[in-house]
Amino acid sequence: MSVTLQEAIYQKYIAPTERTAGNYVGVELEFPLVNLSRRPVDIPAVQGIVTGFAQRFAFTVQTKDDNGDLYSLTEPVTGDNLSFDCSFNTLELSFGKEESIGLLYERFVRYFEDLQAYFRKIGHLLTGLGINPYYRYNDNVPIANDRYRMLYHHLQSYRDYPERHFHTIPYFGMLATASQVQLDVEKDDILQTLHTMNRLEPFKALLFANSWFDRKPELLISRDYLWAQSTQGYNPHNLGMYETDFADLDEYIEYVAGQSMYCVGKQGRYFHFQPIALRDYINQERITGQYFADGAWHSADFRPEIGDVEHLRTFKFADLTYRGTIEYRSACEQPIAAVFSHAAFHAGLAQELNALTELLDRDEVLYHHGYSASELRELLTYRTLPSFVDRQALSHTLEEILNLAQSGLQKRRLGEEVFLEPLFERAASLSNPAIDYLNALEQGVSTEELIERYAALETGVRLRKEML
Repeated sequence: MSVTLQEAIYQKYIAPTERTAGNYVGVELEFPLVNLSRRPVDIPAVQGIVTGFAQRFAFTVQTKDDNGDLYSLTEPVTGDNLSFDCSFNTLELSFGKEESIGLLYERFVRYFEDLQAYFRKIGHLLTGLGINPYYRYNDNVPIANDRYRMLYHHLQSYRDYPERHFHTIPYFGMLATASQVQLDVEKDDILQTLHTMNRLEPFKALLFANSWFDRKPELLISRDYLWAQSTQGYNPHNLGMYETDFADLDEYIEYVAGQSMYCVGKQGRYFHFQPIALRDYINQERITGQYFADGAWHSADFRPEIGDVEHLRTFKFADLTYRGTIEYRSACEQPIAAVFSHAAFHAGLAQELNALTELLDRDEVLYHHGYSASELRELLTYRTLPSFVDRQALSHTLEEILNLAQSGLQKRRLGEEVFLEPLFERAASLSNPAIDYLNALEQGVSTEELIERYAALETGVRLRKEML
């Protein structure tokens, strides 16, 4: 019996939510790795540190690239993973799911303190910025494996679309970093969660901005621009925000069917091809793609199959995943002292979804001024607030949202409210890490000093003591 596209989408995204959701949290944290001598990251030296880390923490599941360099390692009991994302300029720590953010934080501190001590010995540092401040000095080349090589080739293909206004920074994935969190969701809550969290995005822009980029100096969040104006944004449905509220899950499934495929694994190869909507992709007899072999790119035809739905890769700010979770990925990486604030924020609000929906329904500080949610998000990625915004009222609304997050965390009864502390300070002053960074630069603070500030764990150590 043949499976329809709609059935395949349902099985991938909806079926995993047909159970009672737990209170599990999954966290992924990406950090710029900076060579303080303003030279490229020293890959051999970094490899030595990572190899030692694997031994000290029993990360036994390991993957190497085509050059023999270790780029992914996993601790099999917890599922915690250390990897390099896109290039060796970004180190990612992701954690096996836990009910307690505090438990994840404890493991993070152990890993981070260990890594940072060894990186300092070779003149390197992990820091909590959403853009690698020394990207100009790095070798911005992809990790030598099929996935990252294919992805970079896809991003370089912007030259094939002269009619589109893509930027010319295809290596942006090697310099931009994010903080991502996954939370369990139940089938009946999918649509309300997507709709409400979509409308929350403008407020999140104010709280979590931390990706100032000297090539787009007017922006506090350059990540939005870098993603949307790349070939990842060839089809706007693949990333960013939703421009519609779905009437039902069938409409959501049709939305997914309109998202684009641009790569697929076939015959042991990664094929890259011009993005094509999933519903059109599966109706093609043959597609011509490119694959890498023997040091060069080659063209070959392949036959699309319904099972290729598994290779659909999207980057929505709130994305339903095959794990029965919603992944939130719009936040820039945060300063190390506040690195779990994003996870706590979402875990708390998930417990107060109805109250958050009602708050956003009645909001007139940002909404009801003629702008959609996505337009507001874009406006609030700039340093200057729109003229219609009442600063005092905005600060109050942010505090209301944070009070809901705090209430939700209290319901979880795990002592996680402490991770929200930096966000209350931001709401009161209408500041964020990007504004603080720029203000410091304008006051003559050096980039080197700011790298150190955003790498500091002191506040995190205090939080850890408060939780014990």
